[in-house]
Amino acid sequence: MHKSSISIDILLDPDKVPESIHWNATDSSAEMAQKAKAMCLAFWDPSDKTAMRIDLWTKEMMVDEMGEFFYQMLFTMSDTFLRATKNAELALEMKNFSEGFIKKFRAAQITENGA
Repeated sequence: MHKSSISIDILLDPDKVPESIHWNATDSSAEMAQKAKAMCLAFWDPSDKTAMRIDLWTKEMMVDEMGEFFYQMLFTMSDTFLRATKNAELALEMKNFSEGFIKKFRAAQITENGA
């Protein structure tokens, strides 16, 4: 059996707000820890039938990046959902939602920024 590990290091400021996020994985081709501005990690608890989540982002993460980050997570989760369930109809619905989400987000950014 093969064991793989993922390590996540978070540097916090005195108020416990993330300053930096770095991660590495034993099976990664990257030799050094990778920098990230945000992360979302979820675990399924089968006994409670609930998702336990850790969502963190650094002070460097801009609002426009957060919108793109959520769009990409939603969009790629539809592929994962399809592989796991073979439910193409719901996977497509998730993709369509994520496409609508990013269009609305980008439009709101334009309105807010006056551009």
